[in-house]
Amino acid sequence: MILRLLTRKPRDQKTKIMKKLCTLFVFVLIAASVFAQNGKKPVIGISSTMGDGTNTSTQLTYVNSVIRAGGVPVVLPITEDPELIAGMLERVDGIIMTGGEDVDPLKWFGEEPVPAQGEIAPKRDAFDVMLIRMAVAKGLPVLGICRGEQLMNVAFGGSLYQDLPSQLNGYAIKHSQKAPGWYGTHSIQIEKGSLLNKQINLDTVVVNTFHHQGVKDIAPGFRVTARSKDGVVEAIEKIGSTRVFGVQFHPEVFTSNGIDTFLGIFKHLVEEAKKK
Repeated sequence: MILRLLTRKPRDQKTKIMKKLCTLFVFVLIAASVFAQNGKKPVIGISSTMGDGTNTSTQLTYVNSVIRAGGVPVVLPITEDPELIAGMLERVDGIIMTGGEDVDPLKWFGEEPVPAQGEIAPKRDAFDVMLIRMAVAKGLPVLGICRGEQLMNVAFGGSLYQDLPSQLNGYAIKHSQKAPGWYGTHSIQIEKGSLLNKQINLDTVVVNTFHHQGVKDIAPGFRVTARSKDGVVEAIEKIGSTRVFGVQFHPEVFTSNGIDTFLGIFKHLVEEAKKK
Protein backbone atom coordinates (compact mmCIF):
# COMPACT_ATOMS: atom_id res chain seq x y z
CA MET A 1 0.00 0.00 0.00
CA ILE A 2 2.53 2.57 -1.16
CA LEU A 3 1.43 5.71 -2.98
CA ARG A 4 4.24 7.42 -4.86
CA LEU A 5 4.42 11.14 -5.58
CA LEU A 6 6.23 12.85 -8.45
CA THR A 7 8.92 14.98 -6.86
CA ARG A 8 10.92 16.46 -9.72
CA LYS A 9 8.74 19.57 -9.92
CA PRO A 10 8.92 23.04 -8.37
CA ARG A 11 7.96 23.38 -4.71
CA ASP A 12 4.55 24.97 -5.49
CA GLN A 13 3.75 22.05 -7.79
CA LYS A 14 4.68 19.62 -5.00
CA THR A 15 2.26 21.39 -2.68
CA LYS A 16 -0.53 21.15 -5.24
CA ILE A 17 0.20 17.45 -5.75
CA MET A 18 0.13 16.84 -1.97
CA LYS A 19 -3.20 18.67 -1.67
CA LYS A 20 -4.67 16.58 -4.47
CA LEU A 21 -3.23 13.42 -2.93
CA CYS A 22 -4.79 14.11 0.45
CA THR A 23 -8.12 14.98 -1.21
CA LEU A 24 -7.95 11.67 -3.06
CA PHE A 25 -7.39 9.88 0.23
CA VAL A 26 -10.48 11.53 1.67
CA PHE A 27 -12.49 10.06 -1.22
CA VAL A 28 -10.88 6.68 -0.56
CA LEU A 29 -11.86 7.02 3.09
CA ILE A 30 -15.45 7.80 2.11
CA ALA A 31 -15.58 4.67 -0.04
CA ALA A 32 -14.04 2.56 2.72
CA SER A 33 -16.47 4.01 5.25
CA VAL A 34 -19.48 3.15 3.09
CA PHE A 35 -18.14 -0.34 2.53
CA ALA A 36 -17.48 -0.80 6.24
CA GLN A 37 -20.96 0.36 7.23
CA ASN A 38 -22.55 -1.98 4.72
CA GLY A 39 -20.40 -4.83 5.96
CA LYS A 40 -20.66 -3.74 9.60
CA LYS A 41 -16.89 -3.44 9.84
CA PRO A 42 -15.29 -0.30 11.32
CA VAL A 43 -12.66 1.64 9.38
CA ILE A 44 -9.28 1.86 11.14
CA GLY A 45 -6.95 4.64 10.00
CA ILE A 46 -3.25 3.75 10.10
CA SER A 47 -0.67 6.54 10.38
CA SER A 48 2.06 6.50 7.75
CA THR A 49 5.68 7.42 7.22
CA MET A 50 7.21 9.49 4.39
CA GLY A 51 10.24 7.30 3.72
CA ASP A 52 12.57 9.22 1.40
CA GLY A 53 9.91 11.88 0.80
CA THR A 54 8.60 10.39 -2.45
CA ASN A 55 5.94 8.16 -0.93
CA THR A 56 3.63 7.72 2.02
CA SER A 57 3.34 4.18 3.32
CA THR A 58 2.91 1.79 6.21
CA GLN A 59 3.95 -1.77 6.97
CA LEU A 60 1.56 -4.51 5.87
CA THR A 61 1.83 -6.02 9.35
CA TYR A 62 -0.47 -3.24 10.64
CA VAL A 63 -2.86 -3.71 7.72
CA ASN A 64 -3.02 -7.48 8.18
CA SER A 65 -3.58 -7.17 11.94
CA VAL A 66 -6.57 -4.86 11.43
CA ILE A 67 -8.03 -7.29 8.89
CA ARG A 68 -7.52 -10.25 11.24
CA ALA A 69 -9.31 -8.32 14.01
CA GLY A 70 -12.32 -7.63 11.79
CA GLY A 71 -11.66 -4.04 10.71
CA VAL A 72 -11.14 -2.25 7.40
CA PRO A 73 -7.62 -0.71 7.22
CA VAL A 74 -6.96 2.63 5.51
CA VAL A 75 -3.51 4.28 5.36
CA LEU A 76 -3.57 7.99 6.27
CA PRO A 77 -1.18 10.21 4.24
CA ILE A 78 0.98 12.76 6.02
CA THR A 79 -0.26 16.34 5.82
CA GLU A 80 0.10 19.46 7.96
CA ASP A 81 -3.37 20.73 6.99
CA PRO A 82 -5.74 20.45 10.01
CA GLU A 83 -8.75 20.57 7.68
CA LEU A 84 -7.62 17.49 5.82
CA ILE A 85 -6.86 15.68 9.06
CA ALA A 86 -10.34 16.55 10.34
CA GLY A 87 -11.77 15.19 7.09
CA MET A 88 -9.91 11.91 7.58
CA LEU A 89 -11.13 11.60 11.17
CA GLU A 90 -14.74 12.11 10.06
CA ARG A 91 -14.47 8.96 8.00
CA VAL A 92 -12.59 6.55 10.26
CA ASP A 93 -13.76 4.82 13.43
CA GLY A 94 -10.39 4.28 15.10
CA ILE A 95 -6.67 5.03 14.71
CA ILE A 96 -3.37 3.15 14.95
CA MET A 97 -0.26 5.28 15.49
CA THR A 98 2.61 3.27 14.02
CA GLY A 99 6.33 2.84 14.71
CA GLY A 100 9.22 4.63 13.06
CA GLU A 101 11.64 7.51 13.60
CA ASP A 102 12.70 9.21 16.83
CA VAL A 103 10.54 12.07 18.09
CA ASP A 104 12.28 15.48 17.96
CA PRO A 105 13.14 16.08 21.65
CA LEU A 106 13.80 19.82 21.44
CA LYS A 107 10.49 20.69 19.80
CA TRP A 108 8.18 18.29 21.62
CA PHE A 109 9.52 17.99 25.17
CA GLY A 110 12.14 20.69 25.48
CA GLU A 111 15.37 18.68 25.68
CA GLU A 112 18.56 19.17 23.71
CA PRO A 113 19.28 16.10 21.55
CA VAL A 114 21.77 13.58 22.91
CA PRO A 115 24.60 12.16 20.73
CA ALA A 116 22.77 8.84 20.28
CA GLN A 117 19.62 10.44 18.88
CA GLY A 118 18.43 8.65 15.75
CA GLU A 119 16.74 9.98 12.62
CA ILE A 120 13.89 12.43 13.16
CA ALA A 121 11.00 13.30 10.82
CA PRO A 122 9.68 16.81 11.56
CA LYS A 123 6.75 16.70 9.13
CA ARG A 124 5.67 13.33 10.44
CA ASP A 125 5.95 14.54 14.05
CA ALA A 126 3.67 17.50 13.28
CA PHE A 127 1.14 15.28 11.49
CA ASP A 128 1.14 12.60 14.17
CA VAL A 129 0.72 15.06 17.04
CA MET A 130 -2.21 16.79 15.31
CA LEU A 131 -3.76 13.46 14.33
CA ILE A 132 -3.65 11.93 17.80
CA ARG A 133 -4.77 15.08 19.63
CA MET A 134 -7.71 15.55 17.27
CA ALA A 135 -8.63 11.85 17.38
CA VAL A 136 -8.66 11.77 21.19
CA ALA A 137 -10.63 15.05 21.36
CA LYS A 138 -13.15 13.50 18.99
CA GLY A 139 -13.47 10.44 21.23
CA LEU A 140 -12.07 7.94 18.75
CA PRO A 141 -10.25 4.83 20.00
CA VAL A 142 -6.48 5.12 19.48
CA LEU A 143 -3.75 2.48 19.71
CA GLY A 144 -0.13 3.62 19.78
CA ILE A 145 2.62 1.14 18.88
CA CYS A 146 6.35 1.72 19.62
CA ARG A 147 6.92 5.29 18.32
CA GLY A 148 3.12 5.56 18.43
CA GLU A 149 3.10 4.96 22.19
CA GLN A 150 5.99 7.39 22.68
CA LEU A 151 4.26 10.00 20.50
CA MET A 152 1.03 9.51 22.48
CA ASN A 153 2.92 10.27 25.69
CA VAL A 154 4.68 13.33 24.24
CA ALA A 155 1.53 14.73 22.57
CA PHE A 156 -0.18 14.99 25.96
CA GLY A 157 2.69 16.42 27.97
CA GLY A 158 5.05 13.55 28.77
CA SER A 159 8.73 13.06 27.91
CA LEU A 160 11.02 10.30 26.60
CA TYR A 161 14.38 8.75 27.24
CA GLN A 162 16.11 9.78 24.04
CA ASP A 163 18.47 6.82 24.32
CA LEU A 164 17.79 4.09 26.86
CA PRO A 165 21.31 2.55 26.97
CA SER A 166 22.94 5.86 27.89
CA GLN A 167 20.17 7.48 29.96
CA LEU A 168 18.28 4.83 31.96
CA ASN A 169 19.83 3.74 35.24
CA GLY A 170 19.61 -0.01 35.61
CA TYR A 171 19.25 -0.60 31.87
CA ALA A 172 19.99 -4.30 31.53
CA ILE A 173 17.93 -5.81 28.67
CA LYS A 174 18.73 -5.54 24.97
CA HIS A 175 15.77 -3.63 23.58
CA SER A 176 16.76 -3.84 19.92
CA GLN A 177 16.72 -7.46 18.85
CA LYS A 178 18.31 -9.16 15.85
CA ALA A 179 15.89 -12.10 16.01
CA PRO A 180 12.84 -12.18 13.67
CA GLY A 181 10.02 -9.85 14.65
CA TRP A 182 7.59 -12.69 15.40
CA TYR A 183 10.00 -14.05 18.05
CA GLY A 184 9.85 -12.65 21.59
CA THR A 185 13.16 -11.89 23.30
CA HIS A 186 12.28 -10.52 26.76
CA SER A 187 9.39 -10.59 29.19
CA ILE A 188 7.18 -7.82 30.56
CA GLN A 189 5.07 -7.59 33.70
CA ILE A 190 1.49 -6.38 33.18
CA GLU A 191 -0.68 -4.68 35.79
CA LYS A 192 -3.72 -6.75 36.69
CA GLY A 193 -6.97 -5.17 35.57
CA SER A 194 -5.26 -2.93 33.00
CA LEU A 195 -6.45 -2.75 29.40
CA LEU A 196 -3.49 -4.81 28.17
CA ASN A 197 -4.14 -7.41 30.86
CA LYS A 198 -7.77 -7.73 29.77
CA GLN A 199 -6.93 -7.70 26.07
CA ILE A 200 -4.51 -10.64 26.17
CA ASN A 201 -5.55 -12.24 29.49
CA LEU A 202 -1.95 -12.50 30.73
CA ASP A 203 -0.02 -10.99 33.67
CA THR A 204 3.35 -11.61 32.05
CA VAL A 205 4.29 -12.23 28.43
CA VAL A 206 7.34 -12.41 26.19
CA VAL A 207 7.52 -9.61 23.60
CA ASN A 208 9.68 -8.49 20.70
CA THR A 209 11.68 -5.28 20.93
CA PHE A 210 12.94 -2.75 18.35
CA HIS A 211 13.59 0.57 20.06
CA HIS A 212 16.23 2.67 21.80
CA GLN A 213 13.81 5.29 23.17
CA GLY A 214 11.05 4.92 25.76
CA VAL A 215 8.59 6.74 27.99
CA LYS A 216 10.28 8.71 30.80
CA ASP A 217 7.83 11.11 32.49
CA ILE A 218 4.29 9.86 31.96
CA ALA A 219 1.85 12.40 30.52
CA PRO A 220 -0.78 13.86 32.88
CA GLY A 221 -3.94 11.79 32.68
CA PHE A 222 -2.10 8.62 31.66
CA ARG A 223 -0.67 5.71 33.65
CA VAL A 224 1.96 3.02 33.10
CA THR A 225 0.49 -0.50 32.98
CA ALA A 226 3.44 -2.71 31.97
CA ARG A 227 7.23 -2.69 32.31
CA SER A 228 10.18 -4.86 31.38
CA LYS A 229 12.32 -6.21 34.21
CA ASP A 230 14.80 -3.33 33.85
CA GLY A 231 12.02 -0.78 34.25
CA VAL A 232 11.39 0.25 30.65
CA VAL A 233 7.75 1.27 30.13
CA GLU A 234 6.01 -1.28 27.88
CA ALA A 235 2.36 -0.15 28.02
CA ILE A 236 0.39 2.97 28.91
CA GLU A 237 -3.30 3.90 28.94
CA LYS A 238 -5.42 6.99 29.42
CA ILE A 239 -6.89 7.02 32.94
CA GLY A 240 -10.61 6.37 32.96
CA SER A 241 -10.75 5.44 29.28
CA THR A 242 -10.94 2.12 27.44
CA ARG A 243 -10.18 3.83 24.13
CA VAL A 244 -6.68 5.35 24.33
CA PHE A 245 -3.75 3.04 24.98
CA GLY A 246 -0.29 2.15 23.72
CA VAL A 247 2.41 -0.53 23.80
CA GLN A 248 6.17 -0.25 23.30
CA PHE A 249 6.59 -3.63 21.57
CA HIS A 250 5.23 -4.61 18.15
CA PRO A 251 2.13 -6.84 18.53
CA GLU A 252 1.27 -6.42 14.84
CA VAL A 253 4.28 -8.50 13.75
CA PHE A 254 3.09 -11.49 15.79
CA THR A 255 -0.52 -11.01 14.70
CA SER A 256 0.31 -10.61 11.02
CA ASN A 257 2.27 -13.87 11.17
CA GLY A 258 -0.74 -15.80 12.50
CA ILE A 259 0.36 -15.81 16.16
CA ASP A 260 -2.69 -14.99 18.29
CA THR A 261 -1.00 -13.91 21.55
CA PHE A 262 -1.68 -10.21 20.91
CA LEU A 263 -4.66 -10.42 18.57
CA GLY A 264 -6.84 -9.24 21.48
CA ILE A 265 -5.18 -5.80 21.33
CA PHE A 266 -6.48 -5.25 17.81
CA LYS A 267 -9.84 -6.86 18.52
CA HIS A 268 -10.31 -4.45 21.43
CA LEU A 269 -9.55 -1.50 19.14
CA VAL A 270 -12.02 -2.75 16.54
CA GLU A 271 -14.74 -3.42 19.12
CA GLU A 272 -14.31 0.09 20.54
CA ALA A 273 -14.42 1.49 17.01
CA LYS A 274 -17.80 -0.16 16.46
CA LYS A 275 -19.19 2.02 19.26
CA LYS A 276 -18.40 5.28 17.42
